[in-house]
Amino acid sequence: MKQNKSALFSCGVVSLLLGLSLPLHAETMTLTSWGGAYSKSQLEAMIKPYEKATGNQVLQEDYNGGLAEIRAQVQTGNVKWDVVDVEYAEALRGCDDGLFEHIDAKSLPPGSDGVPADKDFLPGRVTDCAVGNVSYANVYAYDKAKYPSGGPQTLEDFFNLKKFPGKRGLKKEPNVNLEMALMADGVKPEDVYKVLSTPAGLDRAFKKLDTIKKDIVWWQAGAQPAQLLASGEVAMTTVYHGRIYDADTKDGKNFQIVWDGQVQVPDFFVVVKGSKHVKEAMDFIRYATGSRPLASQTQYIPYAPARKSSMKFVDQKVLPWLPTDDHPGRHMTTDAAWWADHADQINQRFATWLAQ
Repeated sequence: MKQNKSALFSCGVVSLLLGLSLPLHAETMTLTSWGGAYSKSQLEAMIKPYEKATGNQVLQEDYNGGLAEIRAQVQTGNVKWDVVDVEYAEALRGCDDGLFEHIDAKSLPPGSDGVPADKDFLPGRVTDCAVGNVSYANVYAYDKAKYPSGGPQTLEDFFNLKKFPGKRGLKKEPNVNLEMALMADGVKPEDVYKVLSTPAGLDRAFKKLDTIKKDIVWWQAGAQPAQLLASGEVAMTTVYHGRIYDADTKDGKNFQIVWDGQVQVPDFFVVVKGSKHVKEAMDFIRYATGSRPLASQTQYIPYAPARKSSMKFVDQKVLPWLPTDDHPGRHMTTDAAWWADHADQINQRFATWLAQ
């Protein structure tokens, strides 16, 4: 009995320190995310310590992004997901469409150094309905064994089938593909969305994609690019950079990232409107986006934390893998507001282009 009381006391102290309440009855909520190494990083850095601190249980689900499944759950009233990891554009659009619960920014804990949350999070990482967790980079990668005399170095090389023949892997959506196409066609990163906002600029992006269209292998799930490289089905592929880190450091692959032309994308946690576990979902987000859990996540996948205070806890060996490190070449961050405004139009154009 003494041991049980001691364990309960310890758990209660940890909960109070985290700003969480120890429930009288454990609750089960669902975190829906991107699967693979990324979901595993959330399991180890966020879910397990949260469960230990609160007694609540977090189940994991995978999805391929977008708002379709979330919208269907909200519209039918059959909400099965509680917290969802979404990209920036979906965070903004889903909030505008009433798909997410409001999040009180004032309830977020300060950084480990005492800096208030509104000053500790990077700009734009806390919105009315979402809290930022990480930023990852869309890059392209290749198997170094395929290029013993030297592989591609620039984004232009990805589109150069003559110099570097072979299939190209691309995610089956316009986001990132259009930005990369314009940069490879000579548009400066800071001008990409200005150019893409014009009919001529949009035509220019698709014309660049036309140059490799017959050699594209489309992927949709995050685990696929590394699989395509490993099987030799593609010579190079766009990919979430953390997947290459995982393949190289854990699976013994010899893949190489080309950082030139990277497009960084912030991810956010949201709570689905109508969730049956809103309180637990909010508690989880407050814990998971704390300074140390975000830093701890980099031990499993090198995505840049959304909090400034997290950086001092990141292992020096991991820093070169973060997209925010000083990598050579061009880089840009996705303009989520632009995509939120133009997604319907661009998606229709992309679907038409695919069918041609």
